[in-house]
Amino acid sequence: MLRVHFTADDLARVRVAAAPDPLWEIANSFQALISADAPLLLGEWRRLVRPRVGSVHGLLAALLPLRGYSPDFLTPDLRGSFDLAGAVETVLGTPRARLRGDLARLAVSRARPGPLPPGTRALADGEPDALRRLGAALHTYHRRALAPFWPRIRAQVDADRAVRARAVLEGGTDGLLAGFRPVLRWQSPVLEADYPVRRELRLGGRGLLLQPSFFCLRRPVTLAAEDLTPVLVYPIQHTLGWARESGGAEAGVELGALIGRTRAAILEDVVTGRTTGELAERFGVSGAAVSQHTAILRRAGLLVSVRRSKNVLHTITPTGLALLEGARASV
Repeated sequence: MLRVHFTADDLARVRVAAAPDPLWEIANSFQALISADAPLLLGEWRRLVRPRVGSVHGLLAALLPLRGYSPDFLTPDLRGSFDLAGAVETVLGTPRARLRGDLARLAVSRARPGPLPPGTRALADGEPDALRRLGAALHTYHRRALAPFWPRIRAQVDADRAVRARAVLEGGTDGLLAGFRPVLRWQSPVLEADYPVRRELRLGGRGLLLQPSFFCLRRPVTLAAEDLTPVLVYPIQHTLGWARESGGAEAGVELGALIGRTRAAILEDVVTGRTTGELAERFGVSGAAVSQHTAILRRAGLLVSVRRSKNVLHTITPTGLALLEGARASV
């Protein structure tokens, strides 16, 4: 059980990250890659990615075991920047004391299947060659396992942010935190979640960064060290078939179905997020008609739909936004 304790100052400093964090997605996705969880959601992605990962698997497997502790230095506070190159540089700039402390903690983790490989000693000492190997492994893994799917990952996280934005507008911070059920359970002033160990996290006025993660599954993740910026990485809703759709072959077939004023208007209107009912009311059509239009747009990879309670919220994807901007530029 994880229990996060808030003060009044903490509630004023709750924020939701603006984009997927590339380092958290590397860590969470690698652990998802070596597991067999969520086969319907991740099976196609695993089938495509496992043959590509190759030589980086050994180093990342040592640092990111399937269960138990993973080093905090692999997911530092990026201070609102989500650029991969800058993120990796932040990792490689970790002070030696943090490297040694995190890797020593990893070495004695009860969940580890065996001892750390000899090469991690050089990493703990901050040796330049070891750090370069780590940086290369992070870049290579991201390029092979995540970059081909990043537009879909970003679109799903954007859809989640639209849901959270509505929760804030309707209920403030209290409404935001209450809206994470059943993954997170808010009973002021404590936020609870299922967790593999018992943990009491006292924010002490530092606030909390809520980081949506595409590859975080079922329960949230947080850092182990108490002195780091408090972050809670939480799972988002997903669209089945996302890995296949990201390839783009099917999208090309569906784009021809986009001709028509209603679908174009819907695409422009969901930039800020709209429910099916809101779209039906705005365009004077039935909910069933809206569902048909949004299904075509969704299959084309131009919007994402997320169910929230009794409503379905539709938001535009980066591909859809690029299409809209291109159409405007040609006018």
